[in-house]
Amino acid sequence: MPELRANDKFYLRFIYFVSAVVFLVVVLLDRLPKAGSIPDWVVILPAINASLNGTTFVLLLMSFYFIKRKNVAMHRKLNLLACILSTVFLLTYVTFHMFGVETKYPADSPLRPFYLFVLITHIILAAIVLPLVLISLYRGLTMQVELHRKIVKWSYPVWLYVTLSGVIVYLMISPHYKF
Repeated sequence: MPELRANDKFYLRFIYFVSAVVFLVVVLLDRLPKAGSIPDWVVILPAINASLNGTTFVLLLMSFYFIKRKNVAMHRKLNLLACILSTVFLLTYVTFHMFGVETKYPADSPLRPFYLFVLITHIILAAIVLPLVLISLYRGLTMQVELHRKIVKWSYPVWLYVTLSGVIVYLMISPHYKF
């Protein structure tokens, strides 16, 4: 696979721009009017999203396994696939929430504090992780190994948490869907 040539200034600006646009799109989803009806195909998107998150979680663990064994080629392939799946997740997440679907966790549930903790930390870290992942990917693809290692110390555990907590949130909220 050919390597990108390092052009830090351009790519870092691009990464920050993309991250800001994605953040704004997700924030603006709450301000969209609620759809009168939800197409049948939309109701399967949360399960697809949980599957994408779960698969990404496994790919990240496998990527770690392979880089510890110095298999850079497999590490790279797994991380690229994880990024592709995360991109698909983001597209399906936005699609689902464009319809204004909202489900609240039952206020009387003893698990509500745990659910809210996982949900809130998931949301905050998901907002933070995108630029970290993109910078990690850029540094890896341009073979800036030391810089890649430095940022991955932050991006990897956060990305792992976001993917796993996304699955947990889905498993906890899905029994309460009204569609």
